[in-house]
Amino acid sequence: MGKTIELVVCDMAGTTVRDAGQVPKAFTSALAAHGIAVTPQAINSLRGASKRLAILNLIPEGGDRQARSEQVYATFVQHLAQVFNGTVEPVPGAREMINTLRGRGVKVALNTGFDRETTNLLLDALHWREGVVDAVVCGDEVAQGRPAPYMIFRCMEATGVIDVRRVANAGDTVLDLQAGHNAGVALNIGVLSGAHGRDQMQPLPHTHLLNSVAELPALLGI
Repeated sequence: MGKTIELVVCDMAGTTVRDAGQVPKAFTSALAAHGIAVTPQAINSLRGASKRLAILNLIPEGGDRQARSEQVYATFVQHLAQVFNGTVEPVPGAREMINTLRGRGVKVALNTGFDRETTNLLLDALHWREGVVDAVVCGDEVAQGRPAPYMIFRCMEATGVIDVRRVANAGDTVLDLQAGHNAGVALNIGVLSGAHGRDQMQPLPHTHLLNSVAELPALLGI
């Protein structure tokens, strides 16, 4: 496999956290509450993106779009908190994957298009807030979310990994694969447990397509 992987960066919803449709449901409800109708296809195309930017992109032209998007975003966070309550579960095998990799000295970081407040809701619901992973990077903590590579770079910075050729990236959306490609990671892995299927992922730059992050230890020879 070449150089040893020192860091695995994983997306959250759909990759390490079971995707039960909570996010698109909260998106649609929040937009509807503000009189904005969007198609399921439009919502699906934004999976993996920074949630603030995704909402801004869905606000119709005219008026103060920034202010309106902030209002919709606040409603989105409220809806998400309600649907997360009691319904958040890890992808089967995800926690075991994290424990296995870290037990063999491979660092694991999570990155997500959610802001820190929403991410903490998720982590608390999973009981992953403390000591489970080496770093968590959120979409509002970098200059630009996916497909920009900055969240991956911030994960490297937070874990002290300096060689991108020793990094693996895993996610369930085309934007995850685009971000991994733009970062130049050694392994750019699409997982088929979430938003986008094989037909959507296959044309994107990638090194592997896996059914689930549970298969990562075997891929890394661990």
